[in-house]
Order: sequence, then structure tokens, then C-alpha cells
Amino acid sequence: MTKASETKMLQKGVFTGVMEQDENKNFFCGEYLLDFKMAQKFNLGDWITIKSVIENPSDISYNKYPKKSKNFDKANNKPE
Repeated sequence: MTKASETKMLQKGVFTGVMEQDENKNFFCGEYLLDFKMAQKFNLGDWITIKSVIENPSDISYNKYPKKSKNFDKANNKPE
């Protein structure tokens, strides 16, 4: 995917980016922690769109990820 096609990606939702995993096995996208069970349905490196966020209820990961999402899906990469 080229930078031009990435920027043309439809930006519906809160944030669109690449799903990654940190050293503690947390799945995240940008500054947002992703729900572990939901994230396992995707592959690392997938482009996802976060549709809504909540405050992270976990004391363990709150300092690194103050926001969390359970509502995300693969990014819409269709041409406009």
C-alpha cells in the first residue's frame, strides 16, 4: 500500500492505523489499547478503524494506554 492510498482510505471512526502488539502482549493501535479477544480475530499489521473508545479500566495498562476500544474492525480501503 502506498502513502497516497493510505491517505485516501476512508477515515470513518475515531482513529485508523496499524494493529501492533507490545512486549506485554497487549494489542494496540496508535495510543489506543485494543480488546484482547477482539484483536485475536485480526493479524498484526492489519489496518483497522477504531469506531469508539472508553477510558481504560485496567490499572495495569492505564499509564501506557489511557484509552481502550472494543469497537473496531478492518479499515475500509475501498476507493472513494
